Amino acid sequence: MDWSIFQQYGPMLLRGFGLTILCWLLGTVLGMALGLVIALIQRYAPRPVGWIMQAYIEIIRGTPFLVQLFVLYYGGPLVGLRLDALPAGILGLTLYGSPYFAEIFRSAFQAVPHGQIEAARAIGMAEAIIVRRILLPVGLVSALPALVNFSIILTKETVILSIITVPELMYQAQRMSTETFRYLEANLALALFFWALVETISRFGRRLEKRITGYLIERT
Repeated sequence: MDWSIFQQYGPMLLRGFGLTILCWLLGTVLGMALGLVIALIQRYAPRPVGWIMQAYIEIIRGTPFLVQLFVLYYGGPLVGLRLDALPAGILGLTLYGSPYFAEIFRSAFQAVPHGQIEAARAIGMAEAIIVRRILLPVGLVSALPALVNFSIILTKETVILSIITVPELMYQAQRMSTETFRYLEANLALALFFWALVETISRFGRRLEKRITGYLIERT
């Protein structure tokens, strides 16, 4: 092990790690938002629209992320969609994650006791209020572990963005190993950075779950 190599390449790896966090965070937040919209459309939209959403889910879940990224980045210009590597990577993560988040939200909504929804309708609540005050708060508690788990999975999918030259952590680690031929140090740094990120997300998810559960208990 040559630890001195990190004095030269440490700042580069940190910049790559920062970009990895940015890509993951935007891809997760946007993917979660799009997934929620898809889940609500499936629940309330007419059946043909629901079929379209289901087809979108099956297509994205049934194809590898690498293929989707290639189609988006290299095939996009054929239909007038020209994106730089970073926006293409974030959009790719968003589209890739949204069907999985949609299925998590859909199952969470189904787990909400039907009696609560019927009671809300009986007292004249509008569907928008039912979603905001019943479906989302109650469903989020059961969905949170799965949301955190898939968010962790997305952190590892960010390494694929290096294929389209997004200078994230994997790209910088490959550059370091290519220039120095120190593959052990580069991959060790890669593993430690991702371990730290995953551990942080896991701890945050557990704390958030306790807070939401406590809030709902206080409300009842």
